[in-house]
Amino acid sequence: MKKIGILLILFTLSLNISKLKAEDGYRLWLRYDLISNAQKLQEYRRSIQAWLIEGDSPTLSVAKNELQNGINGLLGQPISNVKTIQKDGIVVAATLGKSALLTQLNLNSRLEKLNLEGFLILNTTINQKKVIVIAGKEDIGVLYGVFHFLKLLQTHQNIEKLNIESSPKVKLRILNHWDNLDRTVERGYAGFSIWDWHKLPDYLDPRYTDYARANASIGINGTVLTNVNANALVLTPAYLEKVAALADLFRPYGIKVYLTARFSAPIEIGGLKTADPLDPQVQTWWKNKINEIYQYVPDFGGFVVKANSEGQPGPQNYQRSHADGANMLADALAPHNGVVMWRAFVYDNNVPDDRAKQAYNEFKPLDGTFRSNVLIQVKNGPIDFQPREPFHPLFGAMPKTPLMMEFQITQEYLGQATNLVYLATMWKECLESDTYAKGQGSTVAKVIDGTLHEYSMTSMAGVANIGNERNWTGHPFGQANWYAFGRLAWNHELTAAQIAEDWIRMTFSNDNNIIKTLQNMMLNSHETVVKHSTPLGLHHIMGAGHHYGPGPWVSRMSRADWTSVYYHRADSMGVGFNRTSSGSDALSQYFPEVQAKFGTLENCPEAFLLWFHHVNWDYKMKSGQTLWAALCHQYYQGVEEVRQMQKSWDALETKIDETRFAQVKALLKIQEKEAIWWRNSCVLYFQTFSKQAIPKGLEQPEKSLEYYQKLSFPYAPGIRPQW
Repeated sequence: MKKIGILLILFTLSLNISKLKAEDGYRLWLRYDLISNAQKLQEYRRSIQAWLIEGDSPTLSVAKNELQNGINGLLGQPISNVKTIQKDGIVVAATLGKSALLTQLNLNSRLEKLNLEGFLILNTTINQKKVIVIAGKEDIGVLYGVFHFLKLLQTHQNIEKLNIESSPKVKLRILNHWDNLDRTVERGYAGFSIWDWHKLPDYLDPRYTDYARANASIGINGTVLTNVNANALVLTPAYLEKVAALADLFRPYGIKVYLTARFSAPIEIGGLKTADPLDPQVQTWWKNKINEIYQYVPDFGGFVVKANSEGQPGPQNYQRSHADGANMLADALAPHNGVVMWRAFVYDNNVPDDRAKQAYNEFKPLDGTFRSNVLIQVKNGPIDFQPREPFHPLFGAMPKTPLMMEFQITQEYLGQATNLVYLATMWKECLESDTYAKGQGSTVAKVIDGTLHEYSMTSMAGVANIGNERNWTGHPFGQANWYAFGRLAWNHELTAAQIAEDWIRMTFSNDNNIIKTLQNMMLNSHETVVKHSTPLGLHHIMGAGHHYGPGPWVSRMSRADWTSVYYHRADSMGVGFNRTSSGSDALSQYFPEVQAKFGTLENCPEAFLLWFHHVNWDYKMKSGQTLWAALCHQYYQGVEEVRQMQKSWDALETKIDETRFAQVKALLKIQEKEAIWWRNSCVLYFQTFSKQAIPKGLEQPEKSLEYYQKLSFPYAPGIRPQW
C-alpha cells in the first residue's frame, strides 16, 4: 500500500508539472489556453454559446478569426459561428451603420460619441435572448473590442454586467523601429530586425502577422519601419515595393506604415546638388517622391525626421530653420493626409552651455510657425532617455504646435535586455508631472492628449524593443514594456499597477500569489535600477558608445556633452550639475511653479537633487546622512533590491513553466552582477573626489577602480552604426 501511495503521489505531481507547458514567450500576452479556474470556465461556457460578427471586410475577417480562436482556446471547446440570434449566450460584434441590430438596440447614439476607433462592450437582450454586444464606430473599433473582450476572459473578469465604453486618448499611437536595412538594430537587444528586407516582398514571414495582432491587441495603430538615423535607399522603388507588402498585411489590423526621411535624400538618390528646403527643385523632388510613395502605399502615414542632430543632415545645413524643413515635407504630404513627426532631439554644431537647454532654445521660438500636419516629437526628458529625468521643458511651452511624446521602450540606459525593469512607472511619473502651463493640473499627459492646448493632432511614440529573438524582446519581462506602452498610449489614466496585473494574468498566471509577487517585483524594478546606476539625480554616466554599464570617468569624446564628466561635474567640493540661475539656468525654461519646486536645495526632491544642483559632499540629506553617505547607501540598496527580486522569483519555481523560469533566473543573476559592477565602479570613482570612506557596514569592492576603468566591450549589442 505504501508503494501505491507513493506512486499515486508521484503521478499527481507529474500531472501538475505537465500543466506547466514549456513556453518560449513567442505568444506574448495573446495566450488562449484553456481557463484553469473551473468555476470561471463553467461561468464563461454558460455565457458564451455562440458568436456572430455582422459584416464583411478584411478587418472584420481578422476580428472573426481572433474571436473564434480566442474563445475556442480559452473555453476548451469549439464555439460555433451563427447567423441569427436564436438562443442565449451569443457574442455579437457589429459596426455602426452596418448593423440593424445596433439600431434595434438603440446603441447608435452612444457609438456616435466615440471617436473612430472606439468600442462598446455590454450585456443586453436581443429578441429576449441574453447576448454580449461588441460594437465599434468603425470596423477597427470592433477588432479592438474583440481583443478587449478576450482580455476579460484571459484575466478572469466578470462578464455578466458589462458596460464598457472606450476610446483612445491620442490619435497616433506609434512604434518607432530603429531598424537598419542590413537588419541590424540600433539600441536593439533582442537580435536582428524582424524585417527581412531581402525576402520581401515575396515572402511574408508569419511573424509579421503576429506582430500586427500583438499591436492591435493593445491599440497601436502605426509603425515606423526604419531607423531615425535614416538611409535614403528605403525611398527607392526597390524598397517601396517591400514597404507596400508590409503595409498591405498590416492594414486590416488598423496599422499604418511610416518611414524615416533622410533630409539629404534629394542629393543621395535624386541627383540634386542641394537639399535646401527653400529650393524649388528640392520641393518638387520631395513632392514627386511622396506622390510615388502613395502609389505604393495609399494610406502611408508620413515621415519621422531626425535632422541636424548627431551628424544627421538637416535644414540648418543651409541656414534654414527646423520649421522650414518640416513645412517643406508637410506641404508635400498634406494632399495625402500624411504627417511629419519632426524630432526635437537636436545637437547644435557647437557644444552648448547645457545640452538640457538646447531643444527648448531651438524650438520654443518656432511655436506657431509649423504647418498643421507637423508634430514635434519630444523625448520624455531633456537629455536622452536617462534612467530618471525631469519632464522636458518643451511640454507646455509650445501651445500653438502639437507636441507628441517619445518614450524609449528598448532599455538603452536601463540594463538593456539583461535587466528586469518595468517602465510604466517611469512613464507615469512623466505623464503625471505638472507643467503649470495653465496653472495647477496642466500635466504632461494633458499636453500630449491635446486637452490642454486643444491640439487637433495628437500622438505618442515608443522606440521599440522588438527583434527576431523567439520571445520578441530578449528579456521575457521586456514584453511588459511593449504592452504597457500600447495601453498607456490608448489611456494614460491607467495605473502602472493595473497594466502590470493584466500583463501578468495574460502572460503568466491568474494565481493570486504569482500576481502579487510579480507585480511587486515589476512596480519596484525601475527605482531599483535607478538606485544602482544613477541615484539622486545623476545622469549620463554610462559607458561610451555602446552605453553598456558604468562609465562615470568618460572624459575624452569628440564633444564635451557626450562625456560623463560634463554631466556629473564631480570635484573636491561636491557633485551634480547646477541648473539654477547661478549655473546654466536651464531651470528657467520651466514655469515659475516648477522653478520653485526644483530651485532650492531645501525644496528640490532628492530624486532630482544632482540634476539641478551641485551639492557639497557633506550636505545633510533629509535622512540625516551626508550626501556622500546617502549616495553610497543608494548604490548598495540597489544591489540588495536585485537580490530580493532573485528570492521572489525563486519562490515561484514550481508555479512558472521551466523554460521561462530558468531564463529569468539566469538574467536576474546577470542583473545582480551588473548592479554590483555599477555600484563598485561609481562608488570608487566618486570616492576619488569625496576623499571619504565607504560607510561602515557596507561591503568593500573586491576590485580596484582601475580594474573597472579598463573593461572594454567592443562588440556590445545595439551599437550605433557608423554614418
